Amino acid sequence: MMSYILLVILIALTLLFIIEMHYTLKRSTKTNELIQTYVGDMHNPALVDEIWNWISQDRKLRPIIKKYGMTKDDIPYFINKLMTWGDFKKGRRYIPISSFFFTTPLKYMLKHRDADPKKLTMRMMNFFHI
Repeated sequence: MMSYILLVILIALTLLFIIEMHYTLKRSTKTNELIQTYVGDMHNPALVDEIWNWISQDRKLRPIIKKYGMTKDDIPYFINKLMTWGDFKKGRRYIPISSFFFTTPLKYMLKHRDADPKKLTMRMMNFFHI
């Protein structure tokens, strides 16, 4: 009986791992695609549309958006703030794009909407270890 329970737990943990890895790889692919496409063209309205379409449908980000009342119009506001001090690419990270795709940075940006651009960017850089 005990080995049956352990087997069920092992299968459940394996499935959870596979689901989370799929989610992580999918998010990484999307952020990298946006970085490759829009670095140098950050004021393109298509970027805002793509970010909004992704985050408004994401199972982890959607509750944060609702909780803080984020709208599509907030995206250019934050991009401009982050571009002031974070307009550089490091590896597969670019602060003005990557910050929207992770729960902790998105939550921080929305909580500290009126923060100084340098302080906001430094927090994002700390999150991404840049």
